[in-house]
Amino acid sequence: MSLSTGRLGDSSGTAAGLRIPARYRHDWALFADWCTATNHRPIPATPEALALFLREHPAAVATQRRRLSAINTVHTHHGHPAPGRSETVRRPLDAARATRLDRLAPLLLHKAAELPVTGWPSGVFGRRDGLLLTLAATGMPFAQLARLRRGDVTVAAGALVATTTDGERFCLPPEPGAGASPAVGVYYRWAEIQAFLDQYPNTDLLAQHLTDPVEVEHRVLTDRQARQPLLSPIDRWGHLPLMPQPMTAQSIASIVREHLAGRVRPRTPLPLRKQGDRDDDPHVRLETEIDLDPHYYERGIAARRSARDSLDGLADVFDDIEARADALLEELLTVLEEL
Repeated sequence: MSLSTGRLGDSSGTAAGLRIPARYRHDWALFADWCTATNHRPIPATPEALALFLREHPAAVATQRRRLSAINTVHTHHGHPAPGRSETVRRPLDAARATRLDRLAPLLLHKAAELPVTGWPSGVFGRRDGLLLTLAATGMPFAQLARLRRGDVTVAAGALVATTTDGERFCLPPEPGAGASPAVGVYYRWAEIQAFLDQYPNTDLLAQHLTDPVEVEHRVLTDRQARQPLLSPIDRWGHLPLMPQPMTAQSIASIVREHLAGRVRPRTPLPLRKQGDRDDDPHVRLETEIDLDPHYYERGIAARRSARDSLDGLADVFDDIEARADALLEELLTVLEEL
C-alpha cells in the first residue's frame, strides 16, 4: 500500500505495515512525495531536510505545526527521534521562543567569558560552567545537552560544532574576520581538564595544575573516551566522579538559572596539599620499628577460644526467637481473618 493510503511501504526505508493515523495521511503524503522528488529519506528524516521542506512549502504557522505533528508522530511510532523537535525546525515556527533565545544567547556567552579558568577549585567549576553556558546559548535543550559525549563536540573551520544523539548539529561560528569562535577556546579549556585527568587521574595534581598550569598533551580520543560524558558533576571540593557519569538535565538547568540570576558566589579557595605534606606531618608519620609482644599469638588464640565459648548456643537462641515471631504472626493473621 502506498504512503498516501495509510501505510509505509518498503520504499520509505522502514518496515512495511506501519499504519498512519487518518488525520495525518495528507500531510505525511506531502512530505513523503517531496522527499522522493528531492532524494531525501522520509524516515528517519534529518532536521535539516525537514526545515528545507517547510521552507519550500510556505504556509500559515498553524498549518506548519500540523505538518510537524504528523511527521513527528510517524517517526515516534516507528521508534525514531522526532525531527520536528529540533532547534533547526522549532526556531522559525516559534517567534516568541526565538526572540527569547536571541536575547539570552549574548548574556550566556558574556557570563561564560567572565568565569575563572585558574585557581582551585574555582578554575574547574569555571571551565565546566563556561562550556555549559556556551552550549546553552545555541538553544540546545538541556536534556540533549546532558547527553552530549566527549566525541560529540568538534572544531571545524574555526567553529565549535556539537552533534546531539539525535543527529542535530549546533554550531557557534566565528565572528566575520575572526580566526576562530571564542567558544572554541571555552571548549578547549574544559577539554584540557579531561585530558589532564586521562593522564593523571588525581585531584591533588589537578588542583596544582589549575594553580600553576603545565602543558597538557592533547591526544586523539579513544573510543572509550569519546563515549564518556562531556559534562560531569563536580562536588564542592572539586572532585569529579571516579567513573564517568553525566550531569542531569535538572542540574544543568539549575546552573544556567543561577548564572543568569547572578546568584553564583565566588568559591572559597582551598589549600593545596603537596605530595610531601604527609611525610612532614608528625601526626601521620608511621613508625618503621615496632616491637611486637612475643606472646601476642597465644593471647589471640585464647581470646578466640573465649569468644567461641561465650557465643556457643547463640544459634539456638536465634532459632527460638524466629519461631516465636512466626507464631505471633500466625496468631495476628488469624485475628485479622475473624474481623
